[in-house]
Amino acid sequence: MYIAIAGCLAAIAPARATDEGAIDPSHVVVVPGVAEGFRQPPTGSGDAATLLSDTPGYSVAQGGGVSGLPVLNGLADDRLKIRVDGMEVTSACANHMNPPMSYIDPSQVSRIDAIAGVTPVSAGGDSIGGTITVHSASPRFAAPGAGTLTTGRLSLSGRTVNDGVNAGIAATVASERVSFGYSAAYARGHSYEDGNGDAVLGSLFESINQSAVLGLRDADQQLTVRVGVQRIPYQGFPNQYMDMTDNTGKSASIQYLGKFGWGRLDANAYWQKTDHEMGFFTPERTGTMPMVTHGRNAGYAVKATLPWRDGGELRVGHELHTFRLDDFWPAVPGSMMMGPQTYVNVNDGRRDRLAFFGEAETRHNDRWTSLLGARWESVRTDAGAVQPYSTNMMNAADAAAAKAFNARDRYKRDGNLDVTALARFDADATSTYELAAARKTRSPNLYERYSWGRGTMAMTMTNWFGDGNGYVGDIDLKRETAYTLGFTAHWHDSEQARWFVKLNPYFTRVRDYIDVDTIGTFNPYMQKAATGALLRFANHDAKLYGANLSWSVPLLDGADALKFTGNAAFTRGKRTDDGDLYRIMPFNTLLTLEHVRGAWTNQLEARIVARKDNVDARRFEPETGGYTLFNVRTAYQLRKNVRLSAGVTNLFDRQYADPLGGVYLSGLKRYGGALQPLPGYGRSLDVGLVIDL
Repeated sequence: MYIAIAGCLAAIAPARATDEGAIDPSHVVVVPGVAEGFRQPPTGSGDAATLLSDTPGYSVAQGGGVSGLPVLNGLADDRLKIRVDGMEVTSACANHMNPPMSYIDPSQVSRIDAIAGVTPVSAGGDSIGGTITVHSASPRFAAPGAGTLTTGRLSLSGRTVNDGVNAGIAATVASERVSFGYSAAYARGHSYEDGNGDAVLGSLFESINQSAVLGLRDADQQLTVRVGVQRIPYQGFPNQYMDMTDNTGKSASIQYLGKFGWGRLDANAYWQKTDHEMGFFTPERTGTMPMVTHGRNAGYAVKATLPWRDGGELRVGHELHTFRLDDFWPAVPGSMMMGPQTYVNVNDGRRDRLAFFGEAETRHNDRWTSLLGARWESVRTDAGAVQPYSTNMMNAADAAAAKAFNARDRYKRDGNLDVTALARFDADATSTYELAAARKTRSPNLYERYSWGRGTMAMTMTNWFGDGNGYVGDIDLKRETAYTLGFTAHWHDSEQARWFVKLNPYFTRVRDYIDVDTIGTFNPYMQKAATGALLRFANHDAKLYGANLSWSVPLLDGADALKFTGNAAFTRGKRTDDGDLYRIMPFNTLLTLEHVRGAWTNQLEARIVARKDNVDARRFEPETGGYTLFNVRTAYQLRKNVRLSAGVTNLFDRQYADPLGGVYLSGLKRYGGALQPLPGYGRSLDVGLVIDL
């Protein structure tokens, strides 16, 4: 399983047959840029976002146990286009507790393609930071004349830092033309311990995912139908004011792949529904405040690929993506503040995207390749009338805000143009260079435009940043427009099998970046030593720049193979009118020694993170100290179909704060005092078993 994360170009290769003969158009990265592949997450983790944690330029902003928010080169969350099996799923929560990658368990992931910065227009729009495409396993078919194919997999794992357990099963029954597969995964963890052995309150979780896939094919066509169900009975968020008390997701999709004399056709349609509830469920953080959200995503995409000029390709396509959102907070019986009416946060929120694109990949000669593409999108948003809990004095700010909101024309339409251009030069058998530029756009999400409450409590309920602050939207927000320039140098052996070094500097300037203006302050949980900000989403220009470096060098060959791999990433983000951007990862590097002898694979890893002192003062973002974590892992292929693994993460039980973790709100509520950064994970013994049948 490999990730393709590129500073620049990802071309679509011709449809090709797998070992079982299935049609499988795969992304071929012409210049991979900044990463080589992904491994399984720390054993016992149920968060698919952590699968890419070893990728330079990539990090995860911590949320709940299965709901981390991906960050690529300083741009996160909705600024990234994330597709899961062709579905574009939007967070149906004012705290983004159910981001797209939370709907699939790591054990169900077959491949992830991630493209940072300058992405081809065919890879998606309405994003300025990149595209992450998550694939579960494709249908498997029996080989011609081999009879019925049956396969199965059982995986079990656990980790001590949170008594976490993961279990997964997968099975397939297939003929040459029909395939049926089923998979299920379970993940559970108690509140994890930090390096001091203290529990990080309210970080427990449980998640169940099930999916079924039906595949039909002939020589030149394949039809794939998927259905999925997710249930998260509970998930704590120690850096939010609320916890998740239920999340039920249902999805269905259909994909068609066909080869014709004129080229290839790729079409898919999908439907996805989320019923989401927030509140409190554990003695580690008590309270009463029910919040309910219903979200629905539906859409389709059609793409045709045609031959173009001496081995090149022309790709044209059309997409429609729709999102519906209702967000309301039922009254709390007997409460003077939270009642007697239902608080309507978002009423019939609508966000519809209609897109058309075309791009040409041209192979000018053996050394030069170029890609030029354009994408146009119409983005329409709207929302209905709202209401506060009441119009009494305790809710006066919300009552006035609701009256002003309801008097406004709330319909907005953006016409967005994306353009991508790049050139790749294969200088010789051991070096490749690529220069790329792009204009990318993103329209505001529904909460950025239509969250309206002005009371402190209501504002703190809109916050997917984990910073303890409160937010209110602005109907008149403009779209973000990013201009990115990237360069990639790739040096390697002539076979591209033994060693490589990759360097990827980049620069992005964002016009009308959606940041914040300060409109007030407050004391979280009424703690006088703690200060939070009341913020309004606002457009400001910004710039981001940095560089990613990765390498792999063999040290020993033969029966005892030893190689040194690693990466390093530097990112800075600033507003042009002064001040640092929020959640920018400080300089970090990963150094790994890997030893392979027969069936044994062993790794010693050092993850080094610098001090974070470039912080967002408007959000009172905390500074965090530098740290080094050591991890050791070993795996043994017991038989052809049995693999055992074990390891220790944070070997020396280092106490540290997560630079992107935000603040420890559940700790503030329990212990009082000042706001502290969220503690990181302490030492954990991890074990795992995978059996293929």
